[in-house]
Amino acid sequence: MIYSAHVATNTVREIYLALAIGDHFSFRVDEYANIHSDLFEKEGFGWHIGANPGASMLGAVPYFLSRPLIDRIVDRVNRARAAEGPKEIPKYDSPWPARREFYQEAWRRGFDVKFGLAAIVMQWFCMAPICALGAVLMFYVLRRVFHSDRVGFWLALLYAFGTPVFFRAGFLNQNMILGHFAFAGFLFLWNPGQDFRWPATARWFLGGLAGGASLLLDYSGVVFLTGLFCYAVAKAWEAGPLRRVIRCASYFVLGSFGPILLLWFYQWRSFGNPFFPGQHWMPPVEWIDVGYRGFTWAQPELMWHLLFDYRYGLFVTCPLMLLALLSPWWNRGEKRAVAMPEFAAMLLIPLGLWLFCSGISYTRLQYNNGLRYLAPLLPFLYVAVALVLVRIPRRLAYFIPILAVAQAWSMAMSRDVASGFGALDPVVHVFIGGFQLPLLTLMSRMSSGQYGNYTSLGVSPLPIFAVVAALIVVIWWRGQYTAPGPNADDAAEERFVMENVSR
Repeated sequence: MIYSAHVATNTVREIYLALAIGDHFSFRVDEYANIHSDLFEKEGFGWHIGANPGASMLGAVPYFLSRPLIDRIVDRVNRARAAEGPKEIPKYDSPWPARREFYQEAWRRGFDVKFGLAAIVMQWFCMAPICALGAVLMFYVLRRVFHSDRVGFWLALLYAFGTPVFFRAGFLNQNMILGHFAFAGFLFLWNPGQDFRWPATARWFLGGLAGGASLLLDYSGVVFLTGLFCYAVAKAWEAGPLRRVIRCASYFVLGSFGPILLLWFYQWRSFGNPFFPGQHWMPPVEWIDVGYRGFTWAQPELMWHLLFDYRYGLFVTCPLMLLALLSPWWNRGEKRAVAMPEFAAMLLIPLGLWLFCSGISYTRLQYNNGLRYLAPLLPFLYVAVALVLVRIPRRLAYFIPILAVAQAWSMAMSRDVASGFGALDPVVHVFIGGFQLPLLTLMSRMSSGQYGNYTSLGVSPLPIFAVVAALIVVIWWRGQYTAPGPNADDAAEERFVMENVSR
């Protein structure tokens, strides 16, 4: 509910493919030609997006289910506009010229309401639930690492609302979904606390499925697919003979086949070749002439920018992650809370992603998107951060999360990281201008039309915050618990429990 309240109507490239799948069960986005810079035409195959299709396929599910309602609303709005005859395009008071031009073009084609409703539906029923499930998985891990539900609970809340996960949960995007899927695969393989009662073969298969899904979501997922495979093989080698290692590798590869075959099918249907990515066919953009379509060896300049750029650098958008650099000191010897294979995987996989993304020349173009390319490493690094948080002095351990939540929540509310102080600009906006919500900010910029009379002076999010808070209190309220009195079944129940514990 908290993620959904911070929904943003950003019409990103993944939404166009999701609309095409939901509307026509097609990968072609011809009707949206020339409306977005990441849409391009390949002769004989129509228009497509320059990205992997995984996030669009997920977003298409809730959109398809909601189509009867969305189509009805869009048809009614467009019929009303047609009945009124030609008129001036409503003004959208965005500070960014490209966004004003996009809104005008979407309104001219009759897509503005459709885009807005589709973005909301995909965030409410796809992106927000996936990110919320990611927080639940983080709680599951931390409660086992620290042997405390209470510690795991508060640290999971900090992960959900004190990191850029909060920011990325605002709209459909493949990078953060990739991180959640890969982390879920890591948990299947790790099985902390031995709570998964499934056979090892099932967990290997699910780990491979998550790795393959990571590749279906984005080609940077090859880092997670490779990292999870190496971790699974290392765990199998540690636990048994060579026969076990071969079985582990076989089941992992088998699990990854499904998503990879789906990716190949998409590329074959969209571009006529199953093995070349969409970036291979897209027209030239800035930096694409470097290496293979913009991909080359790691570049020191990009390595620095990915960590410290004031608009999208990891340690600027989330200084909390700096604590991960201290985790090897705290997780050693008798202080070790996470075994070495898992700890190494949680540090080496993010390191691999950092090196991989520093070879993608057009990562420089993410300046208006905030933390994006490195978003998948957040759940892996956060466990290392938690290892440090629980051991530093308590006052400092309380003060640091307050600052982290203040920054992360400000970014989720304001979202503007391309101007002023970059990633710190949302903090300034919120502390000076007050609380915000992206959807209400959008409505307040519609200075004419249906909402103009009510939103031209701004819209306060406080009533929405109050409603969400009240619902959360109702959900979590348990009332006073009264222990039942003794009965004849108590002894039998105790014997049953002890027998199962022994077993």
